[in-house]
Amino acid sequence: MPRQLSASILRQITYSTTRFGVYEELKEVFSSGVQSPSFPALIAMASTSGFLGGIAGNPADILNVRMQNDASLPAAERRNYKHAIDGLIRMVREEGFGSLFRGVWPNSTRAVLMTASQLASYDIFKRELLQRTNMGDNLTTHFSASFMAGFVATTVCSPVDVIKTRVMSAKTRESMVELLTRITKNEGFGWMFKGWVPSFVRLGPHTVFTFMFLEQHKKIWRQWHGYDE
Repeated sequence: MPRQLSASILRQITYSTTRFGVYEELKEVFSSGVQSPSFPALIAMASTSGFLGGIAGNPADILNVRMQNDASLPAAERRNYKHAIDGLIRMVREEGFGSLFRGVWPNSTRAVLMTASQLASYDIFKRELLQRTNMGDNLTTHFSASFMAGFVATTVCSPVDVIKTRVMSAKTRESMVELLTRITKNEGFGWMFKGWVPSFVRLGPHTVFTFMFLEQHKKIWRQWHGYDE
């Protein structure tokens, strides 16, 4: 478990730091100081941030999956990485540098959807709450906006997660078109939201805590540097 935890921590350090950092930087660059970026602009910024975050976090994501799968493999087939850094070194040494970016495109695609639906929707919900209600820029507003952002992110990413699960568990090989055609014919379009509730139970609180922590971090940073709120 501690070994696997090191991979999870490394993923958050690379993936989450990159996508949040790039997004905030892009907002600073493209904000006029008078008018905030439009919703399409926020989506474009978040998509760019998510794509770069997906690339940055891909090596740690591979390690995380491998460490989770190790316990189900025969002893002779286990990789037995000591920790995340050991895993990275061994991957490059034994499989080449390119092994760090296996599956980078589907990972980055999901990261784009997740980041656009999370970050852009949070900023829009927060902006609307501040403009249309008497709620100030406080914890209540941050909680409300992040809760709604978690709802949006779960809904947007649900079809991708269902497809990924079906592909991984399939006993036969079929193209993506064949898979989508078959499950839509057998289950209707409701397949896109199977498992939505457990996904929201996981992603909803994660989104709330992430944005509430981020807002407090930004507040402390501004105070530290003497900026007005």
